[in-house]
Amino acid sequence: MVRKLDDAERAALFVRFPEWTHDAARDAMTRRFQFADFAQAFGFMASVAIIAEKMDHHPEWSNVYNRVDIVLTTHDADGLSERDAKLAEAIEGLL
Repeated sequence: MVRKLDDAERAALFVRFPEWTHDAARDAMTRRFQFADFAQAFGFMASVAIIAEKMDHHPEWSNVYNRVDIVLTTHDADGLSERDAKLAEAIEGLL
């Protein structure tokens, strides 16, 4: 079982990733990414997909033209876990 972050760990997560917001209702972290065009947005999604597959931790996301919205949460933990922090860090590394 994956352990859910406690309140202090969750607060530290959003200090570490200030561009992400907390969806408290779902205990998830969200971020919108904007790119020059659809090809760049889709390329970003493909890169995230490769990382997520290797981590066996998959984001919820949507894409409209040059915009990609990502939601990270760990369903097995019923909220945020260290797995989300690691994936967020990897996603940020792509930018």
